[in-house]
Amino acid sequence: MKISSIVVLSMFLVSIASMGLIQSAEAAGAIEGEFVLGEVLDESVGWFIVVGLGMVFAGIISAEIKIEEKYLGNMQSSEGFNTAGRIIKTGLTAAAIVSAWTWAATLLQSSTVAYLYGVSGPFWYAAGASIQVLLFGILAIELKRKAPNAHTFLEIIRARFGAGTHKVFLGFALTCNMIVTGMLLLGGAAVVNGLTGMDISLAAFLIPVGVMIYTLVGGLKATFVADYMHTVIIFIVILTFVAMVFFISPITGGVEGMYNKLVEAASLNPVISPTFAEGGAVEGDPSTYGNAMGAYLTMASAGGLIFGVINIVGNFGTVFVDQAYWQRAIAAQPSSTVKGFLLGGMCWFAIPFTLATTMGLTAVAIDVELSPEQVQLGLVVPAAASVLMGEIGAIMVLVMLFMAVTSAGSAELIAVSSLITYDVYRTYKNPNATGKQLLKVSRGVIVAFGLGMGALAVVLLGMGLSLGFVYLAMGILIGSAVIPIALTIIWNRTTRAGAVAGALIGVCLSLTTWTSVAASEADGVIDIASLGGAFPMLYGNVVAILSSGLICIVISLAQNKKYDWKQLDQHMSLVTDDMEQHEITATEVAKREQDEEQLKKAFKFSVRGGGLLTLIVIIFWPMPLYFSGYVFDFGFYGLWVGIAIAWVSAAAAIIIFMPIVEARKGFAEVFSGKKHASATK
Repeated sequence: MKISSIVVLSMFLVSIASMGLIQSAEAAGAIEGEFVLGEVLDESVGWFIVVGLGMVFAGIISAEIKIEEKYLGNMQSSEGFNTAGRIIKTGLTAAAIVSAWTWAATLLQSSTVAYLYGVSGPFWYAAGASIQVLLFGILAIELKRKAPNAHTFLEIIRARFGAGTHKVFLGFALTCNMIVTGMLLLGGAAVVNGLTGMDISLAAFLIPVGVMIYTLVGGLKATFVADYMHTVIIFIVILTFVAMVFFISPITGGVEGMYNKLVEAASLNPVISPTFAEGGAVEGDPSTYGNAMGAYLTMASAGGLIFGVINIVGNFGTVFVDQAYWQRAIAAQPSSTVKGFLLGGMCWFAIPFTLATTMGLTAVAIDVELSPEQVQLGLVVPAAASVLMGEIGAIMVLVMLFMAVTSAGSAELIAVSSLITYDVYRTYKNPNATGKQLLKVSRGVIVAFGLGMGALAVVLLGMGLSLGFVYLAMGILIGSAVIPIALTIIWNRTTRAGAVAGALIGVCLSLTTWTSVAASEADGVIDIASLGGAFPMLYGNVVAILSSGLICIVISLAQNKKYDWKQLDQHMSLVTDDMEQHEITATEVAKREQDEEQLKKAFKFSVRGGGLLTLIVIIFWPMPLYFSGYVFDFGFYGLWVGIAIAWVSAAAAIIIFMPIVEARKGFAEVFSGKKHASATK
């Protein structure tokens, strides 16, 4: 975060804030109630966002990396490219977590479930996908304690269990990266197409181009810089939407107007139970309601709770099996790791919770008409913004979505690059590879995967898969790897057979359950429609994570072996010539990373902090509201909205200002104009 970043960032903040303030009530109401697919904005706007904005950010971040090299001496190497020097502080770690976890689905699917289930949707999306980050802090600090020299989590698996097990989990890891990448581009391309009419396949191919450029130049550090800038813009857009919906727009009528409109919407179109969602509902029959009294303003929602369970299970897979999060743990300073993950998880909670509570429910309140297909494509937010604020709202959604897709996409690019570089090339092809060779491979993988990302999205589109479908199915495909991976790093009695059997048998059982339940509900028909049902998805996800954990634990206990943690890091080594280039010895790095007393305290803090926050957001907060069947009155709805606004405001302040404060010494060095000694050699 240096000079160029801050200047351009300030320009963006001013321009985006101005968009919301200059929008008149008359313009906002110009297309009230209408959302015509592909006709909200001119196609040229789509090209400007996808290509123009992508190139702008590629240039800015590339320049920022060069400034760091010139004035701070952060020269590029394979270690720096893939680990960012392992010195990232708390604020930037938190911003990177928020950014990597802010997918297209975060912005789109969260509002989809708000549109379908009311206030319970945003809550369960936020709670169900934040606890993984909170709990991942425990694994992150264990990695620091037991394998400080690791570049990927798969190196730990290979060190404990050998090449065979390593290859099994490499398959799960790459599958996870492809699923996440597919979802990013499915959501991004669908919204670009829905708002501008730009060809959806072309959008999917072009979105990753700018990301590929700056990731090629700066590696993991570049993604951290991009994460910060993109996340700040996302927060500003959300705050603008909050101001419009609850304080400015006459269309919504503020908090009271929203409340009245949502109450009226429930009387006209009550929320139906998932059991009756395919046409079995009887109009006016309370027995078919999925929410208490069919209301949108209640946590007593069967559909919301089912989604919450699926969300919790599925997202364990896309955190614990995704190298992008392990990479952030590796890059963070030991003292910053747990604090960064806990802070990042709580700040991230505010994004889907507030955005969906604002825009998802606005779509319900102002009766935006969307087909079921458009809802599943994730078009609730762009439709609501277009109706509420006209072209300005649509452009803001495009910018926000582009920020989310590209920042999370850069995390996936560098994650895949690290896996192929260290877990394929260095492990099986060239164990004695130099830093230059590893850096060359890393960049080659970024180009290949960057180009392949678009092709993957096109294949998924050709199969007829939507963002919603892929999001709900991800836990079925990768959830069985979660507990074996976690136990590998925290339990010394985990065995090779237990880990492999848990992962492989678990995925077989989850797929069997998924297809069997789908067939039983659709008279033997197994297709996209039947597989996408709420209960097939629910049972498949739950079986994936529970069966794998049980199998892994039972087999491991039966084999009764214990692993000596002291052996673990001996199997992992830093790239020697890289360390010499940076004038840092491996001994110094090990000493810096292994302050055992500090790490033990951090571990205890992560268990207590992550555990307590998890209990609050999935038990103590929602369950009394669910079982009581309480429907919000105006006072409680006002409190709910107030919590959302306060939370997102605090999160925005932390993410915007904390990294700047922590980087103040770096700013001083850059402003001094004195080149670093390494840059003059």
